[in-house]
Order: sequence, then structure tokens, then C-alpha cells
Amino acid sequence: MTGSGVEKASAMIVSLLAKRAADATLCPSEVARAMALENHSGEWRTAMPLVHEAVDGLLHTGAVRLSWKGKPLETRTGPYRIILGKGV
Repeated sequence: MTGSGVEKASAMIVSLLAKRAADATLCPSEVARAMALENHSGEWRTAMPLVHEAVDGLLHTGAVRLSWKGKPLETRTGPYRIILGKGV
């Protein structure tokens, strides 16, 4: 994965979360779709590995948290939603 792609995905995650209510969640595919639109590409699935890598980095720093069906997740496994980290 390229660093710049992961950095763009990280920035997109933070940007999309900033536009939502503090407790709102974000689907990782929404990030990939937004990246595909920004790149004028309809192929959002190819951006998913970058999104997952960005989520892992943001999770490590505490910038985001993860959940599924309202329950917190410690790590990114299976389906998940992204939430702005506490204190961010």
C-alpha cells in the first residue's frame, strides 16, 4: 500500500466523521466510495485495502473507535463501523 493512499484515506475518514454528529458512525465502504468519486473512478472496491489500513492506523492512535451493531470492537475484524475517537 502506498503511504499517500493511506494518508488520503485517513484524511477522508476524519473529514467524513467531522461532518456527522459526534456519536454517528461511518461505514468503511462510504470512505472508499468517496475516494473513488474524488479520483473520478467508479471502482471503489479497490480502495478498500487502503481504507482498512487507514482505519488500523487511526485506531492505533485513538483517533477513531470501531463498533458493530452498537457494541464496541477492539480490533478490525469482520464487519464494522467507524466512530470518532473519544477526546478527538
